[in-house]
Amino acid sequence: MSTEIQGEARRNVHGKAHRKAQARPTPHPKDQETAPHKDPHNPRPATRHLDRELLIFIALLAFLAIMVIASLQIGRYGVAPAEAIGVFKQAIAGTLPPNDQAGAVLLNVRLPRIGLAIIAGAALAAAGASFQGLFRNPMVSPDLLGVASGASVGACIGILLDFSNPLIQLMSFIAGLAAVVLVVGVSTAVTRTSGGGLLVMVLAGIVISSLASAITSLTKYLAPAETKLPEITFWLMGSFARSSSAQNLAIMTVVFLAGAIPLMMLRWKLNVMAFGEEEAQALGVNTTRVRLTVIIASTLLTATTVALCGVIGWVGLVIPHMCRFLVGPNYLALLPCSMVLGGCFMLAVDDVARAATAGEIPLSIVTSLIGAPIFLHLLFRGQRSWAE
Repeated sequence: MSTEIQGEARRNVHGKAHRKAQARPTPHPKDQETAPHKDPHNPRPATRHLDRELLIFIALLAFLAIMVIASLQIGRYGVAPAEAIGVFKQAIAGTLPPNDQAGAVLLNVRLPRIGLAIIAGAALAAAGASFQGLFRNPMVSPDLLGVASGASVGACIGILLDFSNPLIQLMSFIAGLAAVVLVVGVSTAVTRTSGGGLLVMVLAGIVISSLASAITSLTKYLAPAETKLPEITFWLMGSFARSSSAQNLAIMTVVFLAGAIPLMMLRWKLNVMAFGEEEAQALGVNTTRVRLTVIIASTLLTATTVALCGVIGWVGLVIPHMCRFLVGPNYLALLPCSMVLGGCFMLAVDDVARAATAGEIPLSIVTSLIGAPIFLHLLFRGQRSWAE
């Protein structure tokens, strides 16, 4: 009997609460739109998220500045911090002696190499992050469309024909662009007849990359074993030793700005492209224009980096994943953070390459030794988060 009374009391209470809720006046839709959203536990979620991303970006910039200062001290010729400060003060004032050894090492060797390493890492990371968003595939790298393989063909032919270093770099750059143009042309021709879109472009990139790799192997087979073959092999593994000059740094800076600025302007459209091409078109995005702009800008960054520094792997694949764990998948924060972290990573790799042994280690060896364990850690960490 008591159980029936308790049940009846509960029904009465719930019935009164339901009638009170029905009796409340419904707010006007305009009031609902203008009324601010109040959450007692998280009053400013969007602002806090933006503040967190900004703090991470500032922390990465500070870490990069610390690495630049440390990299100036790393090398076979020791330079004390006080001596380095004095050299820069004299250089700014114009009183640096022309035969000063410390000034020559810092200003003519280390500083251009540090700048080139930072910009090259930022360029590869930006190209990798943009391609991963465009193709909606986290395993995409900057050489997806064959730009690195094509650039390698141009450089190998230039070295085999005993061209000068600037001409080798120019041939490598042109060959990288030609490979991407060929991929886009083939994919466009196939898509017009049978469709396929991005999948056809990826398959065409694989085919052109395989063809370019075969030509590279042929040039290595034909190269003299004692003279040209070691030079070709060392170039294919990447190094800043032959390109660390003020002129190459200026070229890399101009090309980086020409490629990075369009990508920065298309960050929100890359977010929309992640939903798919049909959804992006429904939201008013010109997907064809965005796709071509991203491909041209990323190809320009990758081709210039490969032409000046050789083939450098893992940077464009690993760095965007690391930044996704830091700031999330939003390209408004992901792309600039990838650039800064890519510069930090490449600078650290170059420091290890030129200081770990008596001879300089090729960059691709160091990036593989460092990048592969980091990528495996990110995969296991991502798998745990997906399982949860």
